[in-house]
Amino acid sequence: MNNDLPKKIAIFPLSNVIFFPKTILPLNIFEKRYIQLINDCIKEKRLFGMIQPKDNTNPKPKLYSVGCLGRIINFNETSDQRYIINLSGVCRFKIKEELATEKLYREFNVDYSNFISDLNSENIKKNEYDIGDILKKLKILFKKRNYLIDWPQLEELKFEELINTICMISPFSLIEKQKLIEAIRIENKLKALDEIINFNLLDSLENKTVQ
Repeated sequence: MNNDLPKKIAIFPLSNVIFFPKTILPLNIFEKRYIQLINDCIKEKRLFGMIQPKDNTNPKPKLYSVGCLGRIINFNETSDQRYIINLSGVCRFKIKEELATEKLYREFNVDYSNFISDLNSENIKKNEYDIGDILKKLKILFKKRNYLIDWPQLEELKFEELINTICMISPFSLIEKQKLIEAIRIENKLKALDEIINFNLLDSLENKTVQ
């Protein structure tokens, strides 16, 4: 499967969004450069990368080194020439180098070798890891932040879908989410997730005490 992943990919740098494997990301595409990107991707394998820019002040901003390859699983073209798409997370990548291109969007050579487990994790079972404490604390945090979540539906997900969805939808900072997407092993991701939840719970408690 790794051999099927493109080494050269189009990149969509999108602020305030961290995209994880085995999650679904809805996108509203309206900028001319990304309309071109979607048009080109639809003609080929429907694959492109999502990554977080480090700033918004530059039309060609510096990017974080790790993002996620996604596959367009459905799309609709609107009457005002936008695209509404759903992107399915495939595998994380690390940027190697930016490529010269005459296209409106940016292209990069990328490396998946650190994250091949994203493609081979179907054997991971929930009962292999005790995440009950993480879920319990997360429910408290979501309640404090007034996040409404369908927990029974969420907990029906397969293990890695559950963890990655939690990482993507939780009220964490972008730096915290970037730390989660860069965690190579599931054990590292769970440890980082627990630490981030604890920090946010403590922060909520301190803010409440100050007020």
